[in-house]
Amino acid sequence: MTSTDIKVFTLTHPSGFQAKVCNLGGIVMAIEAPDRYGHLGNVVLGYDDASHYIDNPNYLGALIGRCANRIAHGTFKLDGKLFKLAKNNGTNHLHGGIRGFNQAIWRVLAPVEDEFESLSKITFLLESPNNDEGYPGHLSVKVTYTISDDFTFKIDYVATTSDPTIVNLTSHCYFNLGANLASCPDILGHRLKIYAHNFTPMSESIIPLGTINSVKGTPFDFLSFKPIGKDIQSNDPQMKIGHGYDHNFVIDGERGVLRIAAEVEEPRSGRRMQVWTTEPGLQFYSGNFLDSWPFGRRSGFCLEAQHFPDSPNQPGFPSVVLRPGQIYRQTTIYRFST
Repeated sequence: MTSTDIKVFTLTHPSGFQAKVCNLGGIVMAIEAPDRYGHLGNVVLGYDDASHYIDNPNYLGALIGRCANRIAHGTFKLDGKLFKLAKNNGTNHLHGGIRGFNQAIWRVLAPVEDEFESLSKITFLLESPNNDEGYPGHLSVKVTYTISDDFTFKIDYVATTSDPTIVNLTSHCYFNLGANLASCPDILGHRLKIYAHNFTPMSESIIPLGTINSVKGTPFDFLSFKPIGKDIQSNDPQMKIGHGYDHNFVIDGERGVLRIAAEVEEPRSGRRMQVWTTEPGLQFYSGNFLDSWPFGRRSGFCLEAQHFPDSPNQPGFPSVVLRPGQIYRQTTIYRFST
């Protein structure tokens, strides 16, 4: 892959709302959302030059697959057969492996190239062959980005497989609703609400223990708005393990049904963001190890709609198995307002 393989597309709406995406990793490079005065600002951490994403260790803005989050020891069993994946995060497999979907050049399905300047929607396709990073089955994935006049950025995922496999897709955007790192260098003052009465605690190896615990009385209680930084220095053992927030929240309501998962507000700019999803979980990551220039630690946060970490090895978690003839579908929406 070279920089000449990378193409950037701008999605625009007459309202002024726009987003910039590229075919490398399906990366979301920018989302321009208005503040309380109507001034647009980029609320996604990213680079102006798409070639900077060729080396992207923090997964800035990227599509993640085949299996987002961690898989313990890089192994899982499916139909009695053991599969071995790359161990690219200590002893664990993370975000699809050494060359996950975040590093692939995705094919643009529609529209045709001469229409790119007036896009409000774009669809990317990736064909992941059998044994790609150790995963079984040939997986075909389509991801569609759509913007609309209510300042909504929508992601629709569809996948099919030739053989039984596991699939857990997500988007790894880092948000900072201040839209200006000079005036808002970290996200600790953002106020967050997560519609989750429970979360999945993890071991020292950052793998879920397999239990589902109440957030009540813990730093993970975001059932009412509170600043992200309020409890981030807590002595709670889970906060020590994650060096802050890097945990899966069990979203209230029926999985598979589009419902609200989280809301965030940034007091100075007045920007607000809602997250809606069909997924069972939301990984909240407070950028604890974000250190890619020019972004500093905790300069952005992630709200990644997905299935639970290590689901292939956790029989009590919702299944991520996809079989021939089945269709994987997911919708996640980021809606901006003031």
